Amino acid sequence: MQTVSIDLAERSYEVLIGSGMLGNQHPALKMSKGTKTLIVSNETVAPLYLPALVKSLGDAEIHSLVLPDGEKFKNSQYWLRIIDKLVDIQATRDACVVTLGGGVIGDMGGFAAASYMRGISFIQIPTSLLAQVDASVGGKTGINHLLGKNLIGSFHQPRSVLIDINTLKTLPDREFSAGLAEVVKIAAIRDAGFLRWLEQHCDDIADREPEKLATMIERSVSNKAKVVTRDEREQGIRALLNFGHSFAHALETLTGYEQFLHGEAVAIGMMVASRLSEQRGLCKSGFSERLGVLLDRFKLPLDVPENLHANDFIDVMKLDKKTLSGSIRLVLVREPGIGFVDSTTDRQQIQTAIRSSQSNPAQTF
Repeated sequence: MQTVSIDLAERSYEVLIGSGMLGNQHPALKMSKGTKTLIVSNETVAPLYLPALVKSLGDAEIHSLVLPDGEKFKNSQYWLRIIDKLVDIQATRDACVVTLGGGVIGDMGGFAAASYMRGISFIQIPTSLLAQVDASVGGKTGINHLLGKNLIGSFHQPRSVLIDINTLKTLPDREFSAGLAEVVKIAAIRDAGFLRWLEQHCDDIADREPEKLATMIERSVSNKAKVVTRDEREQGIRALLNFGHSFAHALETLTGYEQFLHGEAVAIGMMVASRLSEQRGLCKSGFSERLGVLLDRFKLPLDVPENLHANDFIDVMKLDKKTLSGSIRLVLVREPGIGFVDSTTDRQQIQTAIRSSQSNPAQTF
């Protein structure tokens, strides 16, 4: 088992990465005697792993809530269901929420833990690759609003994160590929050596070779940990982790969270951002092509849909939580492994980058 520490003073915790942890009474899952524990999962994951997790929790008073699966359910209605369940079981401030699932469950369950009685503890057990390498680490919790992604939420660090690589065995191919987008993202903006490693081992990764997966997850989490410990609440360097996300969140909003998985939208967003970096002369030409080759090998989409308009993208991006004083903040790239936050890109430049990322650019405007 590998351990990555998230050093945040009194909010510090460990991310544990290994195989076969579910079903065993791991010390990180030990609850105080009499503590009420609410497991929040979804209809896809619960049948696979909920019984094993209940066994792992030992003597705790255990309750569970199983929600529908999908980004479209990451809203106030289903967040309130978690709150209602906590009230129903008469949870007090020593209760704990355990999230078992992907990024949606982690975000909603974490936000419920952050808001119930002004904050109770929670543990993340991410079962999707995207959640394992990104969403479960760093304390971002929240839900979507009709007009934008993650507009409602808070920073609330988990008590611990347990990543059982065995859960990836049951992950559908499309979900697995979507998670790889976040792996490529962290490499592209802060670890050129990791980017080369991904290119060298992409076939083994696609085949889910356990040793390569463990290395990939540990390196992704370690990179994110270094960023989070320097900037817990995204006041500076942590914004780099949003590479491709401003475009991705707009894409998800414009398509009603139904056409693309989050990682797929991020892949497209990274292509737009890398082309924009090249078009503005901030990055040497060739990076977007290199990035596209790797994303394509991981079976991720690269193109903005033809029927979407650049002006609509920009309108949604203006409401994005990363926008400050009316300026759209984007993460761009200077060279492989070196990203930076930029607030100087104008509307025309964004339109051009989106247009160049469509298979039929004539329909952009």
